[in-house]
Amino acid sequence: MSAVREFMTTDAQCIKENQSLVDAAKMMMDLDCGSLPICGDDGKLKGMITDRDIVLKCVAAGRDPREMMARDLASGRPHWIDADANVDAAIEMMETHQVRRLPVIAGHKLVGIISQGDIARNYSEQRVGELVEHISERKRMNA
Repeated sequence: MSAVREFMTTDAQCIKENQSLVDAAKMMMDLDCGSLPICGDDGKLKGMITDRDIVLKCVAAGRDPREMMARDLASGRPHWIDADANVDAAIEMMETHQVRRLPVIAGHKLVGIISQGDIARNYSEQRVGELVEHISERKRMNA
């Protein structure tokens, strides 16, 4: 059984909940990524923010990304996985919650991110195909 920590990207960084969406966009550009975990001042995970969130929930809504904070887009309960959990548990969570990335936590701290891509590079083709199919199918049904 493979643990999530064997598959995850380890250089994940948080955007602080009190930083602006401009800061988040710049961080995404610098890190060449499309999403970031949102962390509170206490270091705990508050949610996830995507480049799509910034465009649709801020820019397209006519809001100012310099004034809107990351915390404004941290809605609902954040989904995460323990670094020592089995990769199949991560896949199941991604399918259940229709997400392509999960923050990875160890000792109450963010230690990485596991994505569909991380799994695709390291797991059986059949299981990866099922993951992509389930997430894509549910996204289409909810669109």
